[in-house]
Amino acid sequence: MGKLAPNELQKMLNFIRPDPRVVVPPLIGYDSGVHRIGDKYMVVATDPCIGVPEDWFGYLLINYAASDVALSGATPQFCTITLLGPRPTNPKLFQKLMKQTCEAADELNIAIVRGHTGMYDSIKEPLGVCTVYGTIAPERLITSGGAKPGDLIVCTKPLGAETITNYALMHPKAAKKLFGAEKQLALAGQIRLQSCVRETLALAKVEGMHAMHDATEGGFVSALNELAAASKVGFKVNWQKIPVHIQALTLQRHFQLTDVQLLAMSSTGTVLCAVSPESGDKVIDVLEEQGLTAYFIGEFTKKLQRIVVRDGVEEAYPKQADDPYTAIMVSTS
Repeated sequence: MGKLAPNELQKMLNFIRPDPRVVVPPLIGYDSGVHRIGDKYMVVATDPCIGVPEDWFGYLLINYAASDVALSGATPQFCTITLLGPRPTNPKLFQKLMKQTCEAADELNIAIVRGHTGMYDSIKEPLGVCTVYGTIAPERLITSGGAKPGDLIVCTKPLGAETITNYALMHPKAAKKLFGAEKQLALAGQIRLQSCVRETLALAKVEGMHAMHDATEGGFVSALNELAAASKVGFKVNWQKIPVHIQALTLQRHFQLTDVQLLAMSSTGTVLCAVSPESGDKVIDVLEEQGLTAYFIGEFTKKLQRIVVRDGVEEAYPKQADDPYTAIMVSTS
């Protein structure tokens, strides 16, 4: 996918002038930024939306950024929308995408404040950008940098949900052949799992919830590495405890992916959490109320090593994410 390498991204971030009004500036591994507004914090997140199933474009456009705000514990409240397309783009397509976007915003009670629409020769397909805002009391803020040694690592959904769902929608014939017609249809109806707004707002209320991060581009590889780097901790995870969709394993075999690529499979909507051991049972209860399962896959450590245990053998955790999402989506097989 299109993420810059961390060292190259950091070179860009170095140009940003520090400002005392900004509590959380642009940082690698953080889902959102934060600035002061009166006696509260304003949480801000922005995300693009491109190369997704057209019928769900507006839903994903809103929920990508809204999820990032919710991961901080803040309720998404306001947003701006940019919709771009190639020239010419039929106005009816813009209207269709805007209708979807407004419906998704209404579901979360997010007010659309401003936007922009345009057509450009250099754009090949519809592109959206959404920026979402929400306020939170300073003492309730959660960031990717809050994980503590001894915290349990909790996963909220199986690895690969986004990839297999979008594959089922964008390549229905191939998906029916690989997964079966009944399963392809079931997966196509699970796209709402790519939002984590409701469960993260509930999890944020759990005492002992120290950090949350969405496993978007780069999947578990990026998410765990970014949590560890932001929190200045290490971790040890058990490969056998990592939940993986059966259909993700099917895609792994079909596209001859390595285990590292499987672990890096884009899984938007899946959250990795750092929570104190004493709060583990509460996390189970909260996720059950949301219709989800808590998967405990390891713990954060004081030692800075990043380790995955496979069949009782400790190995170095992958440093770089080789996300196969784009290759899978553009494939004709």
